[in-house]
Amino acid sequence: MKPTRILLFAGGKLGDWAIRHIREDDWLVGVDRGALFLVRHGFTPHLSIGDFDSVTAEEMAEIERHSLHVSSCDPVNKDLTDTEMALHWCIRQKPGDIVLLGVLGSRFDHTLANVHLLRKALLEKTSCCIIDERNEIRLVDSHCRIEQDHFAHVSLLPLTSEVTGITLRGFMYPLENATLHIGDTLGISNVLTEKTGTIDVGTGQLLVIKSKD
Repeated sequence: MKPTRILLFAGGKLGDWAIRHIREDDWLVGVDRGALFLVRHGFTPHLSIGDFDSVTAEEMAEIERHSLHVSSCDPVNKDLTDTEMALHWCIRQKPGDIVLLGVLGSRFDHTLANVHLLRKALLEKTSCCIIDERNEIRLVDSHCRIEQDHFAHVSLLPLTSEVTGITLRGFMYPLENATLHIGDTLGISNVLTEKTGTIDVGTGQLLVIKSKD
C-alpha cells in the first residue's frame, strides 16, 4: 500500500520537536544515527538505511532489532550521501508527502547538500519539505499556498540562476511578475498579512523558507 506520508529522520539536529511531527499512519525512515534516535524514542522505522559509521556495533544491533527493514552500505565505496540514498527510496514509494527532519546541522556542506535534495523531489513531482525547530523549507516552480502559523517570516531565495514571474499575494511586501537572480536578497524576511498567502512562479526554482527567531 502506498504511504500517505514518509518522515525521514537523518542524523543532524533532532529533538522532542521532531517527534511531535509524527502521525499514526506515517512511514518512518531512519538514516544512520537518525534510525537510533527513532528506536530509542520507541518507534519502529519502516526502513533504516545508511553506512552507519556514526553508531557503535551495539547501537547497530539495537537498530536492527527494532526496524522492519535495514539497508546498509560501505562507508567508502559509495557515490551518494546516506540522506540522498534514503530520499531516492522514499520517492520510489510514491507517497503524498515527504518530510525531511534532522537534515540541518553543524556540517554546512551536508546542510546545503540536503537543501539541494529538494530539487530531486520537485523533478519527480513529489511534495517534499525540510523542517527543523525554527524553519520550514520548500522548493517551488509554479504555485504555492502559505498558511499563517507560528513562523514569523517567509523568505524567497532563487535556487536556479534566475526565477521569473514571481507574484505574491497576502504579503506585507508584494511582488508582481518580478524576477530574482541567485544572490539577490530582496526576498528575505517577508511577512504574511493574510491567513493565506500565495506565491506564483513563472520559470525557475524558488526556495520558500518559513522561519522564526
